[in-house]
Amino acid sequence: MPYEKIKQIICEEFEIDEDDISLDTDLVADLGFDELDIADLCMSLEDAFEKEISDEDLQDIETVGDFVKHLE
Repeated sequence: MPYEKIKQIICEEFEIDEDDISLDTDLVADLGFDELDIADLCMSLEDAFEKEISDEDLQDIETVGDFVKHLE
């Protein structure tokens, strides 16, 4: 499931506890990500899933679940 892989990448790259991440986790409000963090995560996810996330799509992504929807 993409969610598990996304969660793993967030935990490893940003040193965030697995228990702090759910589908509803807001990247900015809950995890404190800034634009650079989101861009870094996006690049890592594009590499891991071998899919591209457009800048337009990225603007609509606010939660971990949003990334899951775009990568499924």
